[in-house]
Amino acid sequence: MTEPSGTQCGARDEVRDVLRTVWAAQGATAADLDDDCSPTKACKNMVGVSFDGLAEPGSDLRSAWREKLQREGKLGGSEGSIRDLVLGSGQS
Repeated sequence: MTEPSGTQCGARDEVRDVLRTVWAAQGATAADLDDDCSPTKACKNMVGVSFDGLAEPGSDLRSAWREKLQREGKLGGSEGSIRDLVLGSGQS
């Protein structure tokens, strides 16, 4: 990835200043902006999330999930567990 040129940085600063002016004119505070625009905002709408169709009715969902990951080439290998990925396989 390349670094932005001086012109791009200047344009970015100008855009930021314009947005700050608009937000200030509307009476928005930094807290309001964080609530609306924060990249850490969590989406908690899980209404449409379902595992229907992943496994046959009455079958083991865990096995079905493993089979799907295996078909997609995402299961197994030398990676180990998520814990091993995070902490390293030699640490306890």
